[in-house]
Amino acid sequence: MAAALTRLDADADCRVAAVSRLYRTPPWGKTDQSHFFNSCAAVETRLAPEALLDLCLSIERQMKRERIERWGPRTLDIDVLTYEGIEQDAPRLELPHPRMTERGFVLMPLADIAPELVVRGRVVADWLASADITGIEIANDSRDWWRKP
Repeated sequence: MAAALTRLDADADCRVAAVSRLYRTPPWGKTDQSHFFNSCAAVETRLAPEALLDLCLSIERQMKRERIERWGPRTLDIDVLTYEGIEQDAPRLELPHPRMTERGFVLMPLADIAPELVVRGRVVADWLASADITGIEIANDSRDWWRKP
């Protein structure tokens, strides 16, 4: 995850403006696997939403991400959750992310960097207050966990 954020930040059209704490979360959907690590980042970009998605998918490929099984084990998964208040239901990219408000493992790190962000008429902090966060733990309390020492 740190390497992926570093690559995103190194792109000429992007700047990582903020990163949440790092969370260790129980598997979701397919539960017979190891825990995951989750984080959210605020990215300033000149890229259009689909171009940002393409960059994220390219970083996943560079880091040998393989899509084998839905909700299964993975080395890396980069999602575009929101983009400047844009709402779209496109085949390649739905904004905001269609299930983000149902997932504590998304909302906890997102609340670290954007608790007042409005998603589907409610702020992230309100969505988090009603989310299931069972078993989610802070793995690294620093917001700079992704930067090289």
